[in-house]
Amino acid sequence: MPLIEVTLAEGRTPDQLRALLGDVHTAVERSLEVPGPSIRVIIREVPPEHWLSGGQTLAEKAAAATSH
Repeated sequence: MPLIEVTLAEGRTPDQLRALLGDVHTAVERSLEVPGPSIRVIIREVPPEHWLSGGQTLAEKAAAATSH
């Protein structure tokens, strides 16, 4: 039973997240040739204030980008 976890910064719509779940599921089903009912896909959403990249949080980067 494959278990795939995807971690993203918060901010996508429910439709985008659902599309991602379906696409990942399909890719695993095709590439590993496993039955669909055995595949599990989890999305973990992280607040931008809790994600650091290059010494700045994603929230800080977004704020800096909109202030220019």
